[in-house]
Amino acid sequence: MVAPPRDHDREEGTAVLDLAAAFTPVYFASMGAEHLWLKRTAAAGRPRSAGDYERRDTLASLSMGVGSLVVPVVLGKVLRPVTPGSGRWGKVLVGTVIGAAAATTVADVIARRDEVTEAGVVPEPAASGDEPVATVGRARRRRLARLARKVSSSAGVTAVAAGMTAGATTWASRTAAERFWERSGHRRDLGTGVLAHAVAILGWDFIYYWNHRTMHESRQMWAVHVVHHSSEHYNLSTALRQPVADSFGIVAPMGALSLLGVRPPLIETARAVNLIYQFWIHTETIPKLGWFEEVFNTASHHRVHHGSNRKYLDRNHGSILIIWDRLFGTFQREDDDEPVVYGLTKNIGTFNPVRIATHEHVDILRDVAGSTTWSDRLGFVFRGPGWAYQRHTSPDPALRPRDDGSTATALEEGHPAEPFAGVS
Repeated sequence: MVAPPRDHDREEGTAVLDLAAAFTPVYFASMGAEHLWLKRTAAAGRPRSAGDYERRDTLASLSMGVGSLVVPVVLGKVLRPVTPGSGRWGKVLVGTVIGAAAATTVADVIARRDEVTEAGVVPEPAASGDEPVATVGRARRRRLARLARKVSSSAGVTAVAAGMTAGATTWASRTAAERFWERSGHRRDLGTGVLAHAVAILGWDFIYYWNHRTMHESRQMWAVHVVHHSSEHYNLSTALRQPVADSFGIVAPMGALSLLGVRPPLIETARAVNLIYQFWIHTETIPKLGWFEEVFNTASHHRVHHGSNRKYLDRNHGSILIIWDRLFGTFQREDDDEPVVYGLTKNIGTFNPVRIATHEHVDILRDVAGSTTWSDRLGFVFRGPGWAYQRHTSPDPALRPRDDGSTATALEEGHPAEPFAGVS
């Protein structure tokens, strides 16, 4: 379940935004009913399972749900002034990216030059009692190289963090539904009838599939989405464990539906329908549903999506319809002989909402800080999460990210436990 960013600029969108909020009593009533059912069946002898409610886990999920409503609003106000192309300080952010990238590159060159020189140095004879001239020069070069590595580490993190912020804010502002609507979408206005609603909901579902799939295939996107997969339990409260930085996790813009003539408020309606539908599929209580599962996403299909079993990794990305997964090769049916194991392939072992929300971002920046080339820095950000694991566990120390240019780092908590293209 993913909640892509909303467009709040138009007053007329407020009413449709309340559609999802209006279901809040239904969410809590459903969780209460599920909890009572699970307690009753457990009292009747049912073995405990991952579907049972655990107080700390449930509170963490509810906290993330609240955070997903509050943090984006705060972030929007904070980032608006530094958005390139529209914000007052946008050029400063771009300048920071360029300056930090240049400093990182120069520092890399200096550090690598020392490594190359070091390999071919032969100490020169010196007067009795003195150190060889080459030894003194080598010590100076080493000090300079260590300083260069420190510069490249901090400047590299600055360049990547500022670059990701600049890219995400620019993309969000340039692909807003209102912007597309005013540019050309209004000329194809589909109105508010059945056809318009069908195009909005179906179109949202299709775009959602690709955004959701990308969230499992790019580590930067996964860092946003991992929040939703971090629970080792699976019940209706899991549906509320939402990302707080979702504006950094969109590749295919939902606003593009406006180009087809879908009014921006109708896009918000499609968003609400999407979220409401996905709530009920986060449960172990509902069994397989026969023919319904051939077309629609169900609790069974979504249990697979939340599985950390190798067989279930990166499967069933659909929202309302499961046909996209069938068409594009990511469908997996739940296997009765292989129970789903929920959570991450390497669980983070915390109920702290801040840690849940930020742990993968922290790990990415740590990896960037320890990298010595741009290919590694960008790889740790944009390549698959499994690539990071392979890089960390490479038998060649030279291929591992380093803390200070000399010591290879160990596998960080929260990274995939096995080498694969993506994660659950």
